[in-house]
Amino acid sequence: MKKFIFGLIAVLIIVVAVVAFLPKQQELKEYDYLRIHIRANSNLDADQQVKYEIKNEVVKFLTPYLSDVPTKSEAIDIVNNNKPSLIDICISKLRSKGFMYSVNIKVCNEYFPARTYNNTTLDSGFYDAVIVELGSATGDNWWCVMYPPLCFTKKTEGNADIKYKSRIWQWLKKVFN
Repeated sequence: MKKFIFGLIAVLIIVVAVVAFLPKQQELKEYDYLRIHIRANSNLDADQQVKYEIKNEVVKFLTPYLSDVPTKSEAIDIVNNNKPSLIDICISKLRSKGFMYSVNIKVCNEYFPARTYNNTTLDSGFYDAVIVELGSATGDNWWCVMYPPLCFTKKTEGNADIKYKSRIWQWLKKVFN
Protein backbone atom coordinates (compact mmCIF):
# COMPACT_ATOMS: atom_id res chain seq x y z
CA MET A 1 0.00 0.00 0.00
CA LYS A 2 2.86 2.38 0.81
CA LYS A 3 4.41 1.69 -2.62
CA PHE A 4 1.07 2.49 -4.29
CA ILE A 5 0.74 5.81 -2.42
CA PHE A 6 4.39 6.65 -3.06
CA GLY A 7 3.93 5.85 -6.76
CA LEU A 8 0.74 7.94 -6.93
CA ILE A 9 2.49 10.90 -5.29
CA ALA A 10 5.42 10.55 -7.71
CA VAL A 11 3.05 10.52 -10.71
CA LEU A 12 1.23 13.60 -9.37
CA ILE A 13 4.51 15.46 -8.93
CA ILE A 14 5.54 14.56 -12.48
CA VAL A 15 2.16 15.66 -13.86
CA VAL A 16 2.38 18.99 -12.01
CA ALA A 17 5.93 19.50 -13.33
CA VAL A 18 4.87 18.70 -16.89
CA VAL A 19 1.89 21.06 -16.73
CA ALA A 20 4.06 23.81 -15.24
CA PHE A 21 6.51 23.57 -18.14
CA LEU A 22 4.00 23.26 -20.98
CA PRO A 23 4.14 26.29 -23.25
CA LYS A 24 1.30 28.64 -22.58
CA GLN A 25 -0.49 30.27 -25.48
CA GLN A 26 -0.06 34.00 -25.17
CA GLU A 27 -3.06 36.21 -25.46
CA LEU A 28 -2.16 38.78 -28.06
CA LYS A 29 -3.20 42.35 -27.52
CA GLU A 30 -4.03 44.83 -30.26
CA TYR A 31 -0.47 46.11 -30.28
CA ASP A 32 0.89 42.58 -30.85
CA TYR A 33 -0.59 42.33 -34.34
CA LEU A 34 0.66 43.69 -37.62
CA ARG A 35 -2.06 43.71 -40.23
CA ILE A 36 -1.77 44.14 -43.98
CA HIS A 37 -4.34 45.80 -46.20
CA ILE A 38 -4.12 46.01 -49.95
CA ARG A 39 -6.55 48.70 -51.03
CA ALA A 40 -7.79 48.56 -54.61
CA ASN A 41 -7.97 51.64 -56.79
CA SER A 42 -11.77 51.24 -57.05
CA ASN A 43 -14.51 48.63 -56.93
CA LEU A 44 -14.47 48.09 -60.68
CA ASP A 45 -13.99 44.40 -61.49
CA ALA A 46 -10.63 45.02 -63.21
CA ASP A 47 -9.27 46.94 -60.19
CA GLN A 48 -10.47 44.24 -57.79
CA GLN A 49 -8.95 41.49 -59.95
CA VAL A 50 -5.54 43.15 -60.12
CA LYS A 51 -5.67 43.75 -56.36
CA TYR A 52 -5.83 39.97 -55.83
CA GLU A 53 -3.04 39.37 -58.31
CA ILE A 54 -0.89 41.89 -56.45
CA LYS A 55 -1.84 40.25 -53.16
CA ASN A 56 -0.56 36.92 -54.51
CA GLU A 57 2.74 38.50 -55.55
CA VAL A 58 3.21 40.35 -52.23
CA VAL A 59 2.46 37.21 -50.19
CA LYS A 60 4.79 35.12 -52.38
CA PHE A 61 7.60 37.68 -51.98
CA LEU A 62 7.23 38.22 -48.23
CA THR A 63 6.47 34.66 -47.04
CA PRO A 64 10.10 33.51 -46.82
CA TYR A 65 10.89 36.57 -44.69
CA LEU A 66 7.81 36.54 -42.45
CA SER A 67 6.94 32.87 -41.94
CA ASP A 68 9.26 32.55 -38.94
CA VAL A 69 9.64 36.16 -37.87
CA PRO A 70 9.96 36.29 -34.05
CA THR A 71 8.64 39.81 -33.33
CA LYS A 72 6.32 42.41 -34.76
CA SER A 73 9.10 45.00 -34.85
CA GLU A 74 11.21 42.66 -36.99
CA ALA A 75 8.23 42.15 -39.33
CA ILE A 76 7.94 45.94 -39.69
CA ASP A 77 11.70 46.19 -40.36
CA ILE A 78 11.41 43.51 -43.06
CA VAL A 79 8.60 45.42 -44.77
CA ASN A 80 10.42 48.75 -44.54
CA ASN A 81 13.71 47.25 -45.80
CA ASN A 82 11.91 45.63 -48.73
CA LYS A 83 9.58 48.52 -49.57
CA PRO A 84 11.34 49.42 -52.85
CA SER A 85 11.12 45.80 -54.03
CA LEU A 86 7.48 45.58 -52.98
CA ILE A 87 6.62 48.76 -54.87
CA ASP A 88 8.45 47.43 -57.94
CA ILE A 89 6.50 44.15 -57.73
CA CYS A 90 3.19 46.01 -57.48
CA ILE A 91 3.97 48.46 -60.28
CA SER A 92 5.23 45.67 -62.53
CA LYS A 93 1.98 43.74 -62.08
CA LEU A 94 -0.11 46.87 -62.65
CA ARG A 95 1.80 47.79 -65.82
CA SER A 96 1.56 44.24 -67.16
CA LYS A 97 -2.23 44.54 -66.85
CA GLY A 98 -2.34 47.99 -68.45
CA PHE A 99 -2.87 50.06 -65.29
CA MET A 100 -0.91 53.28 -64.97
CA TYR A 101 -1.78 54.31 -61.45
CA SER A 102 0.66 54.65 -58.57
CA VAL A 103 1.49 52.45 -55.59
CA ASN A 104 2.10 53.68 -52.07
CA ILE A 105 3.18 51.46 -49.18
CA LYS A 106 3.22 52.71 -45.62
CA VAL A 107 3.26 51.35 -42.09
CA CYS A 108 0.88 53.20 -39.81
CA ASN A 109 -1.55 52.84 -36.93
CA GLU A 110 -5.17 52.94 -38.03
CA TYR A 111 -8.61 52.12 -36.72
CA PHE A 112 -10.11 48.87 -38.02
CA PRO A 113 -13.48 47.26 -37.46
CA ALA A 114 -13.67 43.78 -35.92
CA ARG A 115 -12.63 41.03 -38.34
CA THR A 116 -12.26 37.26 -38.18
CA TYR A 117 -9.55 35.26 -39.90
CA ASN A 118 -9.95 31.49 -39.55
CA ASN A 119 -10.17 31.00 -35.77
CA THR A 120 -8.75 34.41 -34.86
CA THR A 121 -10.99 37.40 -34.25
CA LEU A 122 -9.45 40.82 -34.01
CA ASP A 123 -11.59 43.25 -32.09
CA SER A 124 -12.24 46.69 -33.49
CA GLY A 125 -9.55 49.15 -32.52
CA PHE A 126 -6.28 50.71 -33.54
CA TYR A 127 -3.71 48.41 -35.10
CA ASP A 128 -0.35 48.80 -36.74
CA ALA A 129 -0.72 47.89 -40.39
CA VAL A 130 1.11 47.74 -43.66
CA ILE A 131 -1.10 49.63 -46.11
CA VAL A 132 -0.62 49.01 -49.82
CA GLU A 133 -2.53 51.69 -51.72
CA LEU A 134 -3.18 51.03 -55.38
CA GLY A 135 -4.03 54.24 -57.24
CA SER A 136 -6.70 56.22 -55.38
CA ALA A 137 -7.13 53.31 -52.90
CA THR A 138 -10.89 53.88 -52.67
CA GLY A 139 -11.92 50.31 -53.50
CA ASP A 140 -12.49 47.31 -51.30
CA ASN A 141 -9.42 45.88 -49.67
CA TRP A 142 -7.87 42.51 -49.01
CA TRP A 143 -6.53 42.04 -45.53
CA CYS A 144 -4.67 39.55 -43.42
CA VAL A 145 -2.29 39.41 -40.46
CA MET A 146 1.45 39.61 -41.08
CA TYR A 147 2.43 39.17 -37.45
CA PRO A 148 1.86 36.71 -36.06
CA PRO A 149 2.00 35.30 -39.58
CA LEU A 150 -1.48 34.02 -40.37
CA CYS A 151 -1.21 34.26 -44.14
CA PHE A 152 2.57 34.44 -44.53
CA THR A 153 3.39 30.85 -43.63
CA LYS A 154 5.26 28.13 -45.47
CA LYS A 155 2.70 25.63 -44.17
CA THR A 156 -0.34 24.58 -46.11
CA GLU A 157 -3.79 25.63 -44.90
CA GLY A 158 -4.42 22.20 -43.36
CA ASN A 159 -1.17 22.28 -41.39
CA ALA A 160 -1.35 25.86 -40.19
CA ASP A 161 -2.43 24.97 -36.65
CA ILE A 162 0.31 25.34 -34.06
CA LYS A 163 1.14 22.16 -32.23
CA TYR A 164 3.20 22.16 -29.06
CA LYS A 165 5.32 19.21 -28.04
CA SER A 166 6.68 18.50 -24.61
CA ARG A 167 9.67 16.20 -24.41
CA ILE A 168 8.75 15.38 -20.81
CA TRP A 169 5.22 14.43 -21.86
CA GLN A 170 6.55 12.27 -24.69
CA TRP A 171 8.96 10.60 -22.27
CA LEU A 172 6.15 9.97 -19.76
CA LYS A 173 3.98 8.42 -22.46
CA LYS A 174 6.86 6.17 -23.45
CA VAL A 175 7.54 5.13 -19.84
CA PHE A 176 3.91 4.36 -18.99
CA ASN A 177 3.04 2.63 -22.29
